[in-house]
Amino acid sequence: MVYVPGVTPSKWVRIWRERLPDVPLELVQVSAADAEARLRERGADAGFVRLPVDRTELSAIPLYTETTVVVVPKDHLVAAAEEVTVEDIAEEIVLHPLDDTLDWETPPGLPAFERPATTADAVELVAAGIGLLVVPQSLARLHHRKDLTYRTITGTPQSQVALSWPEDATTELVEDFIGIVRGRTVNSSRGRKPDEKATKAAKAPQGAKGGRPAKQGQQRQGQGQKAQGSGGRGRRSGGGPAPKSGRTGKPRRTS
Repeated sequence: MVYVPGVTPSKWVRIWRERLPDVPLELVQVSAADAEARLRERGADAGFVRLPVDRTELSAIPLYTETTVVVVPKDHLVAAAEEVTVEDIAEEIVLHPLDDTLDWETPPGLPAFERPATTADAVELVAAGIGLLVVPQSLARLHHRKDLTYRTITGTPQSQVALSWPEDATTELVEDFIGIVRGRTVNSSRGRKPDEKATKAAKAPQGAKGGRPAKQGQQRQGQGQKAQGSGGRGRRSGGGPAPKSGRTGKPRRTS
């Protein structure tokens, strides 16, 4: 499992280890530029990436969208505001590192003399008073310095984080992790497909286990007993005919 800087997959990894303790899950941090290539080359089963990715080869589930912020020295005028716009930094030098994760049409502010190689390098230049930096909030937190701060900025692109994996390599374990990321419970019917034998056993009729024939046999036995009882009506227990009914008492005297 790969993940790009700024993403914290610890919550999902913890759930994975609780549900599948016998299946190890290795986390490897890669740059945002390398994450997509690592997945295409099968260097990882899945990964947390920043969109966009090539959807012809990779599947992706968007997870959340990050707030965009501008990183400035603590004594900069921007630090006095709670929120700024792109117009507020139009006259400032804005650093645009080569590993920038925001999909700009036109970067804001004035361009620097050269582009820093990485976001970490750009943060160092901000601390040196060379310019400002616009990044997703998670990267501002990742590269936090005591002499820098950041403020929300509007009118800029936003970074969207997604879970991605090779479309033709959707294994059962990948499906398990997708379920965890989507918040499915361990008993969810949308997890792994049930075992085929268990499915057939669950669908088998009760009569297949002998329950129904036994019931029919009991019914025939009961009918036989009923017929035998009806044939013995009017007979004495000894087998002889039943006595005729009549009046009993003293005989009449004759004259």
